[in-house]
Amino acid sequence: MMNDLFAPARETMAEGALLLRGYASRHEAEILAGIESVTAAAPFRQMMTPGGYTMSVAMSTCGQVGWVTDRSGYRYSPTDPLTGQAWPAMPPAFLHLATTAAAEAGYPGFAPDSCLINRYEPGTKLSLHQDQDEEDFTQPIVSVSLGLPATFLFGGPKRSDPTVKYPLFHGDVAVWGGPSRLFFHGISTVKDGEHARLGRRRINLTFRRAL
Repeated sequence: MMNDLFAPARETMAEGALLLRGYASRHEAEILAGIESVTAAAPFRQMMTPGGYTMSVAMSTCGQVGWVTDRSGYRYSPTDPLTGQAWPAMPPAFLHLATTAAAEAGYPGFAPDSCLINRYEPGTKLSLHQDQDEEDFTQPIVSVSLGLPATFLFGGPKRSDPTVKYPLFHGDVAVWGGPSRLFFHGISTVKDGEHARLGRRRINLTFRRAL
């Protein structure tokens, strides 16, 4: 837990859902090195949805299991379908960031077993969806934004519920669980730009307890 002198700026998105501004920035070097290591072993790829559409967002994964999608559905798999090998281990810096951010948001003891790494380029987006492929909905979601800014859409338990827009910047961490664990959320179309470290890209790390 960060001490009070360095406590992050907080924004409440809903009951059980917090936005921690700039929380990941002080560990930037370790996190970016971890991304390079993971994606060297499990390259980014654009997966296919069960409906046959190719996702615009490119993905990689690390941890015990990885989230995958293809014609047979959405699920977690212990192996990378691209290589047939186990997913890369979660870097220690990733685990430290996820567990401390969760504790900061009121979820102590969070132990993620999967980290989905999404790569957004200008013009890509992620439609409203729920994270519901996990076994235990008492565990929160920890989402880390890096690179280009984006607009986070956070709604309610129904797809038709109104959404609130939250600008996300490099280093911001969103955490949601409890009563908001199954709220719909997404990312608006990412605008063009240039980030000093990541160029024309936005990288998002999503930590979950899948099993």
